[in-house]
Amino acid sequence: MPLLALTARKLFTPLEAVDDAVILIDDGVIRAVSSRNAESMPPRARLVDLGDKILAPGFIDIHIHGGAGHDLMEGTREAVEAVARAVLEHGTTSFVPTTLSSPPEVLRKSLAGLHGVISSWKAEPREVMAAPLGIHLEGPFISADCRGAHPRADLQKPSVALFEKFRDAAGGSLRILTLAPELEGATELQQYAIEKGVGVALGHSNATYEAAVKAIEAGAAHAVHVFNAMRPFAHRDPGILGAVLTDDRVKAEVIADGVHVDPAALRLLVRAKGVSRTVLVTDAVSATGMCPGRYVLGGMEIILGDDPRTGLPTCRNREGVLAGSVLTQDRAVRNIMEMAGVTLQDAVRMASYNPARLLGVEQRKGWLREGADADLIVLEPNGSVAGTMVGGHANFL
Repeated sequence: MPLLALTARKLFTPLEAVDDAVILIDDGVIRAVSSRNAESMPPRARLVDLGDKILAPGFIDIHIHGGAGHDLMEGTREAVEAVARAVLEHGTTSFVPTTLSSPPEVLRKSLAGLHGVISSWKAEPREVMAAPLGIHLEGPFISADCRGAHPRADLQKPSVALFEKFRDAAGGSLRILTLAPELEGATELQQYAIEKGVGVALGHSNATYEAAVKAIEAGAAHAVHVFNAMRPFAHRDPGILGAVLTDDRVKAEVIADGVHVDPAALRLLVRAKGVSRTVLVTDAVSATGMCPGRYVLGGMEIILGDDPRTGLPTCRNREGVLAGSVLTQDRAVRNIMEMAGVTLQDAVRMASYNPARLLGVEQRKGWLREGADADLIVLEPNGSVAGTMVGGHANFL
């Protein structure tokens, strides 16, 4: 692969903005990022001028259940690759397949299947598509009162023994565990998961403020889809939301689709957490990118139609409960710009560097810097995606 030099009007690292930028890529790795005035162009480099467009790191989705008609709980190569192709079109170059509460034997089979695909991903030649970085275990250790679309019958009491069975099935691929900290056994499970290198996220929880703070002090790193499937905030009972919004030790996922969270709540979240602690996720399901109709989420039927309040497309289960979203990360970036008044650079950070840092992969992903993987996107000034690159392989060259 020859040395490649990409030039553009602007580049977001995204911690910094570089005007009249050039990025040098060699063998799938970024070798330099600078302005054209500061960097002498190597004579052997292939030059590609992107004009007035913007270079940025590829997005990373740490909470996604499916897309393109496939549910990631299928645990198959076909499902993972279908989602990987679909999300790449929307600027997502890495993602974390996310599970749903299911009977233990079903969940273990899904975890094992996902691990098999993830562990062989780099070893096998394939077309350019987004790469799975690990598995997010959302459920079954969550609150029945705040379960959302998770089936009540499949919820489990937090158990180190059961978690270890899931972790064993997932091989070395388990990266995030969503946990309701108020449940009996949650403290012990959180400690065990962190000791084993699995990040713990607060979510689907009816926790009091005190219980949530205790979990954060014990190392819970972020909160799952903030405002959704959580104990409501009240001025004399701030609950888990009060802890998440006021504690700088925890980052906050948010689904910025205009349905899950009102724009006023989005603005509140950004003001409370700041740009550095807000993470844009999709919580996308199999119906993403599809026509209205019936689809599957973890073996459960969901229906894609228009939300009666907003008119926007939404998925619900048979009881009418929201069941994930059909959001894409490029749309989330544009939505939070419009709804919360953040800049494009800051919105890009929420979808790239922040999730990378949460996963501990920011030296390789989500940050355009020397030595990082050449996973990047080309943006129009309005934030729409004009091109993508994964490991130095691009669809715009």
